[in-house]
Amino acid sequence: MVDANKGKILLSVTGFNPKKWHGLLSPEREVVLEPAGETDPSITHAVVWYHPAGQLAKLPNLKAIFSIGAGVDHIMTDPDLPDVPIVRVVAENLTQHMVEYVVWRVLDHHRQASHYRKRQGESVWQGIEQRAAPDVTVGIMGMGTLGGAVAKALTAIGFKVNGWSRSQKTFEGVKTYSGQGELDSFLGKTDILVVLLPLTPQTRGIINYDLLSKLRKEHGGPVLINAGRGKLQSDTDILRALGDGTLREASLDVFEQEPLPASSPLWKHPKVFITPHAAAESDPNHLAPLMLAQMDKIERGETPDNIVDRSAGY
Repeated sequence: MVDANKGKILLSVTGFNPKKWHGLLSPEREVVLEPAGETDPSITHAVVWYHPAGQLAKLPNLKAIFSIGAGVDHIMTDPDLPDVPIVRVVAENLTQHMVEYVVWRVLDHHRQASHYRKRQGESVWQGIEQRAAPDVTVGIMGMGTLGGAVAKALTAIGFKVNGWSRSQKTFEGVKTYSGQGELDSFLGKTDILVVLLPLTPQTRGIINYDLLSKLRKEHGGPVLINAGRGKLQSDTDILRALGDGTLREASLDVFEQEPLPASSPLWKHPKVFITPHAAAESDPNHLAPLMLAQMDKIERGETPDNIVDRSAGY
């Protein structure tokens, strides 16, 4: 039953039908769908995905902003963003999906599945020399909640795992690097590069030809797996790296332009595996209750969990 004493929620999403989110949030709080309620003083929280720029600044009593997805770059592009907490919703369900995706893609590349698929099509019964997992180093760029969980899963399988992030972090069983000064050293020890970085002004376009050319070039060449954000990478540079052997293969879940245009050569490239930004989709059944609990926490005067640090480049 809706509690009339609780502040309203503005639900402002672009790109999909918000009906399910509305159905899960509305039993506890009144939910206002954008574009209604633009200046409603009773709205205290906003749940958004690519909201119209300037919209949130019109809400005089807004207390917090929640992102439907794992990323918050779509929020930070608003030039009139109000100075209220931006809250990431960290859910075990979302983390599990990302772990599954990365482990799947690492093993697919490691066990040379593309070669076996080709031989199957040619009816060729012939094995391929296979390295063991401990002989392969997976380098993870982005050691937040998702990166840490992925690292734990990969080390459990037996891979050597290194991690890089903008600030120094520590994870059991993982050699960590940080900052621009240690990036080249990290790349030079990486056979399979997994990208889970957030999109910030500092990381935009970071996966370019220059970076890819610094990966370790042993055992047939390095592999790229990007399940972070599309604008972290240059699609053109990835194609160049695949063409000249700088990269052996790539698994891409995100792209500079989404949906990926049908004209993109990535679709039919024999060394590329594509998924449609589906590595870790947000499940409202899991995320909506967490959002509501955080809203209650804020209204009790408590600090919510997982606030985005804007000063650190989010």
